[in-house]
Amino acid sequence: MSAHAVVSGDTSSNSGAHSRATLPGKLLENARDRGSAVALREKHRGLWREWTWAEYAARVANVAAGLRELGVGPGDRVAIHAENRPEWVIADLAVQGLGAQCVGIYPTSPEAEVEYLLAHSRCRVLVTEDEEQLDKAVAVLDRLPALEHIVLIDPRGVDLAASGPVTFADLEERGAAATDPAAAYAGSVAALDESATAIIVYTSGTTGPPKGALISHANLVASGRTFVEALGGRPDDEVLSYLPLCHIAERLTSVIDSVWAGSVVNFGEGGPSFAHDLRDVQPTVFLGVPRVWEKMLAGVESRMTDASRLKRATYRFCLRQGRRIAPRRMRGEATLADRMLRALCELLVFRPLRERLGLVRVRVAVSGAAPIAPQVLEYLWAIGVPVREGYGQTENTAICTLTPAGDVRLGSVGTALPGVELRIAADGEILTRSAGVFSGYLDNPEATAATVDEDGWLHTGDVGEIDHDGFLRITDRKKDILITAGGKNISPSEIENRLKVSPHIREAVVIGDRRKYLTALIGIELDTVGDWARRRGLDYTTYADLSAKPEVRALVESVVAEINHGLASVEQLKRFTLITKELDHTDGELTATQKVKRRAVERRFETEIEAMYR
Repeated sequence: MSAHAVVSGDTSSNSGAHSRATLPGKLLENARDRGSAVALREKHRGLWREWTWAEYAARVANVAAGLRELGVGPGDRVAIHAENRPEWVIADLAVQGLGAQCVGIYPTSPEAEVEYLLAHSRCRVLVTEDEEQLDKAVAVLDRLPALEHIVLIDPRGVDLAASGPVTFADLEERGAAATDPAAAYAGSVAALDESATAIIVYTSGTTGPPKGALISHANLVASGRTFVEALGGRPDDEVLSYLPLCHIAERLTSVIDSVWAGSVVNFGEGGPSFAHDLRDVQPTVFLGVPRVWEKMLAGVESRMTDASRLKRATYRFCLRQGRRIAPRRMRGEATLADRMLRALCELLVFRPLRERLGLVRVRVAVSGAAPIAPQVLEYLWAIGVPVREGYGQTENTAICTLTPAGDVRLGSVGTALPGVELRIAADGEILTRSAGVFSGYLDNPEATAATVDEDGWLHTGDVGEIDHDGFLRITDRKKDILITAGGKNISPSEIENRLKVSPHIREAVVIGDRRKYLTALIGIELDTVGDWARRRGLDYTTYADLSAKPEVRALVESVVAEINHGLASVEQLKRFTLITKELDHTDGELTATQKVKRRAVERRFETEIEAMYR
């Protein structure tokens, strides 16, 4: 290991007098102290309905009692396979409060993945959303000997007598009819062991089968305390729950931080309604993965092409000024002249634009879960969205680094959070140690030993650098570095992110390991390129048809040429191929979190890749 290490704060700050706190315990505390305050909202058929903290805790206690009747107890595992909705977080906290372990399954998971996760985790109960998700479980039920009960949230279209699941509503009613479910839940919460596993989060599996990360109650509490303090979490904060809840990032926002801070979680109608949900809620805290921020930028740029000449000119003028001022705002050094000019641009363009995006009330905006191009962050700061990058992963309960509010440095993911130690190993790998480091992988001692060493350092698998001010820069995944035939080490993610800044490019996979030069597989952004084509009178029928048009290739070629201009000769793309399908989780090309499975994509497009090297 190198001597270059950073320690932030007191590494023992997450232990001590309150060490036996748990999320279920904090839920009960909120119900006692702030029982009439709103905790959850859900948009149902266009109307918002809400539950207070007292009602939230009561529903959790009732569901816990219902699960107890099904035989669920300490150490048992319960899976949740559903979209984001109140029942998801209610079931999660009910399971945790019983001393059982909650396993999340992505709504997009195909049948084979559902079978693998349920079998590997040996879940006794599955809480599933609707007929579509139920069918996936029923199809593999005879290969799941541990699965005893299925609980169905939305029974529409399901023959309950034939299929046998109990409904979530029935489970809740059974629990409510039990003897004092609130007292029973409080009793089981009081008996929780903080070191015991609370949730199992399966990794996205970019390089192999998903691994089940064991996250303890203590890990969750450490994460809640750390982030609520670092982000200044408040009870009047509002978030929109929209990323998959089985991912640690959304679990952090919708369960861990919201329960710890006592803030409001909003559940919209999701999917195509996301933009409308965001405008409805106008959250004060918003976590976006790079894909979300990139799509916002692409959408704005696309709409501007159809705006009047005056609107376009005003937008471009204000954007230039915003970009010029942004570096000083990132450092907290904006001058009086900057503030006056910014106020004018706010009035003319930026405030209405953020209102349309759903970000007019945002006071804390974070980008995480994957690298984001600096150009995208620069744009967001220019229009008044103060995005700070964070870095963490499932195995450290998302606790690692965060950009300081008054010292934003593009290309960096910030400095160590309180209680976090950072170190760069001799081979460049980022190592971290904190109270968030997980207990290990389920039934996989070899992978656990390779990930957490005997001194408690988590080996992240990412390669990076720490500067003299303690700012961390991630350069690539350890296993993703390409070594060309000429022996040059290339970080493909940096080139890919530059390409994806373009509103016309959705996916980019750089190829070149042991090759003479770099090439790329590129997938277009259907919405923006489709709009571009229509405005030029280019008719198309499918994604493949649009991708095959010579005009579209010329459009992407201009983007590649511009990117190449800013790269060293060895990093430049000599050729590219437009793929004729959208990469998909179901087809095994993307993880559930929309990360590219590089090896799977290379196998899928092997013919196209080889053609670029002939």
